[in-house]
Amino acid sequence: MNRVPMTVAGERALRAELAQLKKVDRPRISAAIAEARAHGDLKENAEYHAAREQQAFTEGRIQAIEASLARAQVIDISNIPPSDKVIFGATVRLLNLETDETVRYQIVGEDEADVRAGKIAVTTPIARGLIGKEAGDTVQIQTPGGATEFEIEQVEYL
Repeated sequence: MNRVPMTVAGERALRAELAQLKKVDRPRISAAIAEARAHGDLKENAEYHAAREQQAFTEGRIQAIEASLARAQVIDISNIPPSDKVIFGATVRLLNLETDETVRYQIVGEDEADVRAGKIAVTTPIARGLIGKEAGDTVQIQTPGGATEFEIEQVEYL
């Protein structure tokens, strides 16, 4: 089984979601199914079919989270001595040399990536182009829109 890197925060978030699904959502859905069954004819019972659909989605999500956690290699960035080198878990501030726009990304595992929150997966072209570089370096990264040059302004291990 291939190990997949994950931050401590990412693991914590997945475990919290898993607990919510197992302890709150699953019992609520089971109760809704039982109540819908009590109404009689299941063929034309929309409440029953909606609850069963929700149950299937919830069970699928539980399995996906458990699989992610089973193959996760949790990396605690706070245990690594800080440096200016970009590694998994680091937060990087970049200056786009073409637009003078500054962006900030944390390099995380695939299961916790959320571009809107400033978290990019380690497998993305930007992250792959940054890994191993240091603050002050200029990197050229091939993106879907073409090659873009960035300067690494700051590397933080948060």
